[in-house]
Amino acid sequence: MTILTKIGNSRGVRIPKTIIDQARLDDRNLEFKVMDDGLLIRPVQKPRQGWKKQFDKAIQLQEPFDSDQEWLDAPLLGHEDWEW
Repeated sequence: MTILTKIGNSRGVRIPKTIIDQARLDDRNLEFKVMDDGLLIRPVQKPRQGWKKQFDKAIQLQEPFDSDQEWLDAPLLGHEDWEW
């Protein structure tokens, strides 16, 4: 158990090292989120962090549409086939 400690006009909480290690918070920027039943402290995520993993997962779950396959299988036109 911990208590709020006065730091100037603010209050602070001391987080035990074991909890910092378990939550991998050491040397990380933290963000705070007010929840209905308390306060959530978590590391700030970099923008787009985890996007590749989510896109790969979505692609694996998605079945291609027939129109997509038709477009993907279409022959490529050479430069000489262009109309000007």
